[in-house]
This record gives sequence, C-alpha cells and structure tokens, in this order.
Amino acid sequence: MTDLLNPLKVKLANDEAVLGTIVAMPSPHVMQLFAACGFDCLLIDREHGAIGTESMQAMINVTKGTDAVPLVRIPKDETWIASAALDAGAFGIFFPLILNADQARDAIATTFYPPAGKRGFGPLYAPSRWNMSMPDYAASADQAILRVLMIEHTQAVKNVDEILEVPGIDVAFIAPFDLSQSLGIPGQFDHPDFLDAVSRAEQAILKSGIKLGGLATTPEKGREMLNAGYRLLMMGFDSMIIENAGRDILGDLKT
Repeated sequence: MTDLLNPLKVKLANDEAVLGTIVAMPSPHVMQLFAACGFDCLLIDREHGAIGTESMQAMINVTKGTDAVPLVRIPKDETWIASAALDAGAFGIFFPLILNADQARDAIATTFYPPAGKRGFGPLYAPSRWNMSMPDYAASADQAILRVLMIEHTQAVKNVDEILEVPGIDVAFIAPFDLSQSLGIPGQFDHPDFLDAVSRAEQAILKSGIKLGGLATTPEKGREMLNAGYRLLMMGFDSMIIENAGRDILGDLKT
C-alpha cells in the first residue's frame, strides 16, 4: 500500500513555516500562476469567493505537478462542501467562525471516514490528483488531511481552551478582520481590545501544541509573526496581490 503524505503536515511536524495565499477568484488560470510562484499551499476561498464546485475542482487540478498544496475554505455551516472539496483532491479544509467545542467537533468529523467521523465515501478524483489508487487513498486520507479551525470571534477567544481540546485539529488560525468586527472595532488592529484578544488566543494555541496560523499582508508582518511562533501564514489574497502589483507598476511610471 502507498501511504498518502501531506507535505504541509510534514513541515508543521518539523516546526517549519508553511506559506500560502488565498485565492478567491474562480479562475484556474490565476491558481496556476500562483502555484508556479513557490507557495507551499493555496487556499481556495469558497466562503468569500464566487467559486462553485466545478471551478474548485479545476483550480485543484492545476496545482498538480507543483509544490502548491490545494486547500479549501468552506462557507460557515456548509460542512457538506468539505466532503466535495476533499473528494476533488483538496488536501485540507479551513472551517470559519468556529465558536465552541461542539462546532469544532462537528467540523472535524466531516473530514474523517467512519467510524472516526462522518465523511461520505466518494473520492472519485482525489486519488488521481495524488497519483494513487482509490483503496490506498481511502486508507491514508484520514491521517493526511490538514484540518484548520478559524478563531475569528470574541466567543471563540472566550472558548478557545475547550475548542483546542477537540481531537484532530492541526492548526488554529487567528483571522484579524472578523475578530476586530466582533469586538466592535473593525480594522483597528492596534486597538488594545484587539491586541488583548489576539494575545489570549495566541498564548492558548501555543500552549496547546496545536500549530498557530494567521494572516500576514506584508513580508515584514510575516517575519514578525513567524518570530512570535506562527507556523502557517496566508500572505494576503489574490486580488490584493494583483492590485498592489498594478499600483506599483503605475506608480513607478507616473513618478
């Protein structure tokens, strides 16, 4: 039997940094270009992006032959999409707006086959994405899938210790935008209440042994977060990267 190995889980187990970006455009072409850039992973955003199942599968497929591991962020409470994403060949799932241990437990269960979980059987495309037979994929998938819970609400910070006790979590990802919104201080990332909430979440996650993840919109911020113990970073998102590059080009020409 061939074992299915997730290179992201290998890196995280070795305490190495995993660097990715978020792709919200329903475009295999954009996905292909980012996959060639050298990112460790690419997060297909079905929570905020206009991405359907067909686009998602095509976006997963274009990562084949590159080092970019395809992940999918599903919409809140749409856990059925986790199964569709994994069956299409995604190698990990981001679960947004997890508020308590019950929600965390239910989310994690969707990524395990019975008896450990409740993932339905139907990996029609994932085995070919990872160059293996269906029986080998099915036998290895439970241990290979990366499971990421997003901590992005005051209730999640309040319940963070009980959330982190749920078995099967690989990464707890602190999302700044929604967290600041839930605090009533949207976008105020220097506000004392925001900094306190982030600090409490960081300390709990680092103490738990679960890997800490977050969003970094600049290389400088990314280096700062890695030094603080973060190990999975999403370096912005596709539209931001493209927009910034375009402005930089025009800025150089117009000065």
